[in-house]
Parts: sequence; C-alpha cells; structure tokens
Amino acid sequence: MEVFETVKAERRAEGRVLHLLLDAPKGNVLDERMLRGLDAALAAHGHDPALRAIIFEGSGPHFCFGASVPEHTRERAPAMLATFHGLFRTLAELAVPTIAVVRGACLGGGLELALWCSWIFASPDATFAQPEIKLAVFPPMASLLLPWRLGGGRAMDLCVSGRTVNAAEADAMGLVHAVAPDPSVAADAFIAEHLLPKSATSLRFAERAARLDLARRMTTDLPALESLYLDGLMATPDANEGIAAFLERRAARFAHAQGAAG
Repeated sequence: MEVFETVKAERRAEGRVLHLLLDAPKGNVLDERMLRGLDAALAAHGHDPALRAIIFEGSGPHFCFGASVPEHTRERAPAMLATFHGLFRTLAELAVPTIAVVRGACLGGGLELALWCSWIFASPDATFAQPEIKLAVFPPMASLLLPWRLGGGRAMDLCVSGRTVNAAEADAMGLVHAVAPDPSVAADAFIAEHLLPKSATSLRFAERAARLDLARRMTTDLPALESLYLDGLMATPDANEGIAAFLERRAARFAHAQGAAG
C-alpha cells in the first residue's frame, strides 16, 4: 500500500485493480490535499496497461461529504474548480472502468465523483445528495453528469432541490448499480466476473465508446458551466453570502437573488 497525501493506494487482483481509499474521516472531504493525492495516485498507477478497474472508497462510515467549502469562496473558487474538474479530465483520459463503493453520506463533490464512476455499489445506509443549492451555489460537474446518467428531470430534481435520497430510492432511479450489505464484497465479485477476464485494452476502448457523448459535453458544456459558476453565480451577493454563512456557522441572509439574470 502507498500513501499519497490523504489517499491510500493499493493494487489488488495481481495488480489488475487499483483501490483508492479516501482516508480523511469522518468526512473524507475532497480538499486540495485529497485531490493532490488522487492525482498522484492516478499518475503513478493509472497508465498501467494491465489495469482493468479503479475502485474509489471512503475510510470510516462515510464515502465523502463533498468538496471543501472554504475553497468555494470567490477568491479560491477558480483554482478549486480547475483542480477538481482536472480530476475528471484525468479519469476521462485514462478511460479505465471505475467503481464507487459507497457507505453512509455521499454528498456534493463526493457524489460527483461517484457519478463519474462506471458503477456505484452502495450499502443500505448510503445517502446521496447535491446539497450545494443550500449554500446558494450549484454543482457544475453534477449538472453535466446527472443528465447524462439519469436524464434531465432527475438532474433538475437533485440539483435544484438539494434533497437527499436513500439507497433504495437511488437504486430505483438507476443511480446505483446495486445495494448490498457489504458493497466492497459485491464490487469485488462484479469485477472478478465481468472485468478481470476481459482484455484491459478493449475495456478502455469500450469505456471511451460508451462515454463518447459525455466526452463531447466535457469539451463544450463543462467550460460553459464553469463560466456560469465563476463569472455569473459568484458575482452575485447570495452565492457569497451562502458560503460565508456556512463558514461562520450562522443562518444565511439572502438578498432574494439580486444580480441574477432576468
């Protein structure tokens, strides 16, 4: 096992599977340090031609509480989005099949990471949400991934309401591949049956083919979403107030969407 910042990397199944553990409980927040660790682990192992799967899992009772809220301030948001979205661009380039093993809370940026994955295996106590709207912001990556995975109606529901869905509802809407008492065991069994016997090279071509429409959206729509977030949303009082109120542990005092487009 290797340690990259707050990420533990382990090669399994005779080196054919890369297991990445988000190791900063209780929330396993995707802050700058965690993202550096993921980037380093993927740089060290992701290009191995024998690799057939990458597993993301959270240490402790939760998968991930999301991206770091202090890094969402207007001054830090451009660097935060560039680093965070860079992770997905790296995963797109690698085109290795990915699996998220989710226990407990899978929120915000954590759900965006899980949404990227080819499959999500969840425990019965898993919960999923894009709660950014509660801080008066929106999730650019989820705004791209949710319509691609679940359709526009469900994407609208989760991104605009910010509501939490449990594992059973997530399963019913097609968000997760399976709910299992031990999602790690279920994921390993799936990999052993469906990925390990197959050509690693062909799996990567199949990933690229299945994500061809998403690749186009990454090129055109993601920059537009980044601009909408950084140049539009973060110029409004409410977005900055929502982040400040969270950091100051107080109720937000919104200005009724002043500065929003008419």
